[in-house]
Amino acid sequence: MSKATLYLDEPVHKALRLKAAETRQSMSDLVNDALKASLLEDLEDIADWRARKNDETIGFEDFVTQLKEDGVI
Repeated sequence: MSKATLYLDEPVHKALRLKAAETRQSMSDLVNDALKASLLEDLEDIADWRARKNDETIGFEDFVTQLKEDGVI
């Protein structure tokens, strides 16, 4: 495991301390879990983009028309 120094806004630091006390987890574990979740979400977004990057595009007006026809708006 690597060591890093983080500068947190005071309200974020206070909330992190409280969460750590409530869950009996270390602040490091909470930060690691949050970063992993955020990075995993980014990877999922990239994978979705790659899967759809060759999809046919549609113009805005056509998109709105399609939404109206489908009863969405």
